[in-house]
Amino acid sequence: MKKHLVLVGGGHAHLTVMQRLDDFVSRGHRVTLVSSAPCHYFACMGPGLLGGIYLPAQSRFNLRRMVEDRGGAFLEGEVAHIDAGQRRLTLRDGRQLGYTVVSFNTGSNVPLKGISATRDNVLPVKPIQNLLLAQRQILACRSRRPLQVLVIGGGPAAVEVAGNLCCLAARIHGRLAVGLVAGDRLLARFSDKARRLCRASLERRGVRIREGVRVVAAAQGRARLDDGSELPFDLALCATGVRPSGPFCSSPLPVGKDGGLLVNACLQSVHYPEIFGGGDCITFRDHPLDKACVHAIRQSPVLYRNLMAYLEDQPLLRFSPRDKHLLLLNLGDGRGLLGRGRFALQGRGVFYLKDWIDRRFMHHFQVSGELRDSEPAAPDA
Repeated sequence: MKKHLVLVGGGHAHLTVMQRLDDFVSRGHRVTLVSSAPCHYFACMGPGLLGGIYLPAQSRFNLRRMVEDRGGAFLEGEVAHIDAGQRRLTLRDGRQLGYTVVSFNTGSNVPLKGISATRDNVLPVKPIQNLLLAQRQILACRSRRPLQVLVIGGGPAAVEVAGNLCCLAARIHGRLAVGLVAGDRLLARFSDKARRLCRASLERRGVRIREGVRVVAAAQGRARLDDGSELPFDLALCATGVRPSGPFCSSPLPVGKDGGLLVNACLQSVHYPEIFGGGDCITFRDHPLDKACVHAIRQSPVLYRNLMAYLEDQPLLRFSPRDKHLLLLNLGDGRGLLGRGRFALQGRGVFYLKDWIDRRFMHHFQVSGELRDSEPAAPDA
């Protein structure tokens, strides 16, 4: 009897499965990918996409083509509910899909409720397409005064976004004023040296950094801070932290404190062994993990192995996370920052290393003619 593997979301943790989908099909299994979009952007290259360092086609995977070329089916949509007892998914438009095994890799989102933000001119930095949208909005603006862009957040994503906004500003002859509200402090979880290097890099290019204050509301071009002051903005990019995306809280499945699918060491739901997951949408029960690309990338071959093993009644492999991973940031000026523990290093060589790692990853998984779909770079203003 044919078994049906359903992949929900085409993120980094599912890339090995999608690239080797014909392994499943050749064994008689049906495979369906459900995704809200036919393409997926590589998060590690998102800030460089904003700054114009990378073209869209250099930083995305064509999910539809990758799956269909290997004998799978692509279904555009979003899962709204999981009936684990009946092994059935319900999409937002009412369509239903049965499964033998299902794996979730729906990523994460930046909730705007915490800052009472409206979406008219406030964009969360996830999904990554929002960074491309922000770039296009900025380049299309013909205001005679500098465009005020505010970055909300103080973590690695906020630093990269602010730095690459400076890169974009150089393309439009400085008609961009960048501010950053970092919360308690910039890069609060990293070493003092990493913080000093990043702060100096941003301030050298004119970024106005506010620490010790938080944005409590952002609407109609005004950001209200918790000290009572206000900052004007034309566009705000919110990087205040992510939460798992997916239908887990609205479905009777065990979830972690952050709402992510609770999984064991084999990346299986702790209650339903036929449900798997990887990336930002899961909560790893045995070892809480940061929401970082590196974990999803390392889970990718494990998910491939375990989904195949479950379908073929073979033993599963355990995922062993690393306690620490390198911090590699693209600062948007041809330099990068490398950090690990108390060690931090900044320079062009660091950017070249990060760029080489990212391009090598893309070269491995861009197997569906993505570069033939290349778009011209947006013109300088």
